[in-house]
Amino acid sequence: MRFVWAVVAFVLAAVLIGAGIAQRTIFMGPDTQKTQVEISEPAPFVLIDGDVLRANPGAQTLIVRGQGEIFGSYGRTADMTAWLADSDYNQVTLKKSGDLAVEHVEAQAEATDDGATDAPDEGATEAPTDGATDAPVEGDEGSAGRDPRGSDLWLDSFDEDNRLVADNMQLPEGTSLLIAYDGTADAPDDIVVSWPLDNSTPWAGPLMVAGGIVLLLGLILYVLAIRHQRRGRGPRRKGPGPLPATEPIDVAVLPPSERAAIEESGSTVSASAPETAAPADGDVEEAEIVDENKDPEAKSSMRAAPAPRRRRMLALPVLGLTAILAAGCSSDSWPQLGEASPTPSPSPTVIAPENQKPPAVTEAQAKRILKSLAATVSEADAALDLDLLSTRFEGPALAARTTEYALRAKLPDTTPPAAIPTDDVEVVLPESTDQWPRTVLMLSKTGDDTVPPVVLTMTQADPWSNYKVSNMAEMSADAVFPEVAAAWLGTSLVPADSAFLTIAPADLAATFADVVDQGEQSESYDMFDDLALSYAKSITDSRQAVIQALVDKGAAETSKAAFDMASTTDAPLSMTTLDSGAIVAVTLTDTESVTPTGEGVSIRFGDSNAQAKALTDATESAKGVETTYEFQLFFSVPAKGSTEQIRLLAAHQDLLSVKVIK
Repeated sequence: MRFVWAVVAFVLAAVLIGAGIAQRTIFMGPDTQKTQVEISEPAPFVLIDGDVLRANPGAQTLIVRGQGEIFGSYGRTADMTAWLADSDYNQVTLKKSGDLAVEHVEAQAEATDDGATDAPDEGATEAPTDGATDAPVEGDEGSAGRDPRGSDLWLDSFDEDNRLVADNMQLPEGTSLLIAYDGTADAPDDIVVSWPLDNSTPWAGPLMVAGGIVLLLGLILYVLAIRHQRRGRGPRRKGPGPLPATEPIDVAVLPPSERAAIEESGSTVSASAPETAAPADGDVEEAEIVDENKDPEAKSSMRAAPAPRRRRMLALPVLGLTAILAAGCSSDSWPQLGEASPTPSPSPTVIAPENQKPPAVTEAQAKRILKSLAATVSEADAALDLDLLSTRFEGPALAARTTEYALRAKLPDTTPPAAIPTDDVEVVLPESTDQWPRTVLMLSKTGDDTVPPVVLTMTQADPWSNYKVSNMAEMSADAVFPEVAAAWLGTSLVPADSAFLTIAPADLAATFADVVDQGEQSESYDMFDDLALSYAKSITDSRQAVIQALVDKGAAETSKAAFDMASTTDAPLSMTTLDSGAIVAVTLTDTESVTPTGEGVSIRFGDSNAQAKALTDATESAKGVETTYEFQLFFSVPAKGSTEQIRLLAAHQDLLSVKVIK
C-alpha cells in the first residue's frame, strides 16, 4: 500500500509543478496592450488627444518610428490648438466606441499684408475648422512651417533620432501630445501607444513549492515501502518434506575400498575436533576485526551503513529542485500580501474660486523656462549680442542691458551684469489665465548667501513667443516677501486703476518719485515703510553728491545741477497676494541735468566720467549734459483699508543714457 501512496504523491507533485510552470510559460498572457495610430493624410504635426492616451489604465508608453530627429512634447490641449492655429495637422481623438479617429485639420489663420500670421483671439481654444487658408511663412510661401523645438509653451518635451520612446507617462486630463520633425517635413506616421497589462500569476510560486513538498513526501513513502519489503524478506516458498529416518550402516558388509575410505575420514574428523569445537546451537557470535598492533579493546564491528542516512541523501535532490523552481519565480509569481493602501494624512484645504482659470505655467515648467532664459542671457552677455538678448528681454530690462552692452563695448573693464540665479527658485507666481499675454513672477537665488535673491517678471506675448523678462531687481535682506498663492493655483493681475488697494498701481511710481523729491514734506511720506524711505534717501544723497562734486571743483558758480524723477511710459505690473494686496512692479527714471550758468562756460567730462565720454563720444558740451538713470522697483501694496505701509521688496538701478544737450 505504501507503493500506491508513493505513486499517487508523485503524480500529484507532477501536476502541481506542471501547473505552476505552465502559468509562467504557455498560459502567461501579454504584458502590454498596443494601439497603432493610422495616418492617411500627411501633415507637419500630429496632435494626439489625452483621452487617447488614457483609453486604458496604467502608465502610457509612446513609440514613434521615423527618419531623422523626432520631436515630442505635451501640454494643455487648449495651448496646443492655439499654437497649431496657423498650421496643418492631424488630430487623433477617441470615439465613444473606443476606436481612434484621425482628422486632418487645416490652418485657420489668414495671412496679413506683410506675410505674418494673426494670433488667435484671446481665450480661443477650439480646434481650427476645415477650409481655412494657409498662412505663408517667410521663405516658404503656402506652408506654415514652425519649429516646435524650444517653445516655452510645452509642459515638457523630448526628442530622439529615428525612434522616439516616451515611457511611464501619466498625462492628466486636458493635455495632449504633439509629434513632429521640424515643423516643415511631414510628421512621422508610425505611431504606437501601449499600456501595461497585469499578467502576474500569484499562484505559480505556491503551486511549484507545494509540488516540491508533495514530491518529497512521495520519496519518503517510496523509501519506507522498500524498507518494509526488505524487512519482510519478500514472499516465502514451501520447504522440502521430511527426510527419511537414517539407519546405521553395517560397515562389515561394505566393499573393502568404501570401508577404508569411511574409516580414514572418521579418523581425520576426530583429530581436528579438539582444535575447533563446533559452537552450540544458539551461540552465534558477532564477527569482529581485531588489530593486534593496537589496543586489544579497540574493535570495529562489521555492520552495514544505517538506512536513515541513505534516506536523507535521497531528499537532497528534491529540496534542491524545489529551491531552484522557487528562486526562478519573480514577485509576480507570488501573492502580494500586506500591501494595503496607506492611510492618507490630512492636508490643508484650498478652495479655488469658481471658474478658476489654469495657471500660465506649472512650477516645473517655470523652472525649466528660467534655466533656458538664464542660459540665453548669459550667452548674450558674453558675446554682447543684443539680438540674442532681445529674444529673452524686453521693456525696462532690455533698455538697461542695451546701455550696459554699449559701455562694455567701449570700456572692456566694465563689470558685466550678474547672471540670473537658477539654483533655488523660492517663489513661482503664475497668472491664472487661458489668454495671452501671460505673466509669471519668480523669486530665485543662488547657493551663495552673499548674493541677493532676484525678483523678476516675465511675459509671453502669444502662443508662439517665448517668455521675456521685463522687470528684474535684487531683493533686500531686510525685505519680507508677502504670502502668495501656490504655483498650481496661480493668481490674477490687478488693473492699473484698481481702487481696492491703498494706492492704484498706476499712481505708485509717481507717488514714490514725489517722496524722493520732497522727502518728509511729501504728503505720501508716511505711506512707505522704513526700507522704502531709506532707499529714497539714498537717491537724494546721490544727488547731493553730484552738487558737492561741483562745489569741490569750483564749478558751483558757473554751473548748476537739476534732478527730475518721474514714472515711465511702461505700465505697472501688479499681481494679487493672499491678503488681497498686490505685488507691483514699476519703473522710474531720474534725469540729472548739469548745465552752465554763464556764457562761454562749457561742461567738460573729466577722467572720472569715462561713461559719459563713451556714450556721447564727446569730451565737453557748451549747453550741458543730461544723464538718465533707470530704477526698477517692486513694492508690496496692502489692500484698501489696511493699516500696513507700502513695503519695498526689491530695487535695481542702471545707467540708461548720457546725452549732450544741443
